[in-house]
Amino acid sequence: MSSSAIRKILSAQKDVALLIIDVQQGLFAKPTPIYKADELLKNIVTLVDRAHGAGAPVFYVQHSSEKILVEGSDEWRLHPRLRPLKKDRTIHKHHGSAFQDTPLGRELGARRIRRLVVMGLVTHGCVRATCVDAKQRGYQVTLVSDGHCNFHKQAARIIEEWNQKLGDGMAQLKPTQEIDFR
Repeated sequence: MSSSAIRKILSAQKDVALLIIDVQQGLFAKPTPIYKADELLKNIVTLVDRAHGAGAPVFYVQHSSEKILVEGSDEWRLHPRLRPLKKDRTIHKHHGSAFQDTPLGRELGARRIRRLVVMGLVTHGCVRATCVDAKQRGYQVTLVSDGHCNFHKQAARIIEEWNQKLGDGMAQLKPTQEIDFR
């Protein structure tokens, strides 16, 4: 294999990042629990480990407002099963999309990231908004089909519905087991 082919492969490997949206303690304390919360957290930890192993950057996104997930409160903190490394980035947001009024776009651009693997909470809210915004900004979006969830009574139906809607030209859908950052 030529050195230019090797460089091309290596540069392609570095253009992907993992975005973990709003996996915060307060969302796990709602009267209606997060659907399959243990499976969701296991899948997130699996992909964080996989991303770290491949040298892909990991971005943790935290939502806050004046009424819920108040910045600095216990409910605002990341779920305790998530343990960001010092090299991981945290993005604080006040809107649905992780891009709106945040430095996320600049940070991805500085790293020449073009592909995003997206997972987190909630399916029909911030996960949807971030996927749509990312696609509109020219990113190739992979939504982890078993890596997003919500705390709605119809959670399974909502996940299926948004997997279909977002998978229809907006994002590539892949289950956790098929995500590879290499």
